Amino acid sequence: MKDHQLTDRGPHDPSSGTSEATPPAGMSGGAGPLMRLVKNQGLAFLLVGGFNTALGTAWFIVWQLAVGDQLGYHFAIVAGYLCNVLCAFAMYRYLVFRVRGHLLRDLWRFVVVNFGAFAINMALMTLAVSVFGFPPIPAQIVITAVTATASFFGYRDFSFSRKKRSGSA
Repeated sequence: MKDHQLTDRGPHDPSSGTSEATPPAGMSGGAGPLMRLVKNQGLAFLLVGGFNTALGTAWFIVWQLAVGDQLGYHFAIVAGYLCNVLCAFAMYRYLVFRVRGHLLRDLWRFVVVNFGAFAINMALMTLAVSVFGFPPIPAQIVITAVTATASFFGYRDFSFSRKKRSGSA
C-alpha cells in the first residue's frame, strides 16, 4: 500500500499485505501530515492531545481573566470549551489519523467524549472552587490532567474507531 494508505484491518492482519503501521484502535485512513515529523502515530496522537489540552486551558485562562469576575468561572469553562472543540476535532482527524468518511458520525462521537470530559470538568471545578475554595486557574490545570487521560481512551476506542471488516477486503 503506497502513500500511507491504510485499511480498516488491524496492524497484525496477514491479509493486509503490508508491514506498514496502522492507526490505533482500528482507525482507518492515511497517516496524517504530522507523521512526516514524528513517524509514530501514537506519539502524534499524544502531541496533538497535549497541544489541544494546552489550548483549551489557555482559552479558559483567557476567558477567566477577561470576564471571570463578572460572569464566573463556569462561563469561562463553557466559552473555552466551545472555542476549542472544533479545533481539537479537526487536528485529530486531519493531522494525525486522516480518517475518511463518517464526518458527522466522527464529530458526534468526538463531541460525546469531549462533552463527557467537559461535564466531569464542570463537576470537579465546582467541588474544587466552590466547596474546597481552591483558586480556579490551578484547579483547572490539575483537573485537565485527569480529564485528558480519560479522554485519550474515549477518542482511541470510540470517536475515531472503525469496525473491522469481516471476510474479504
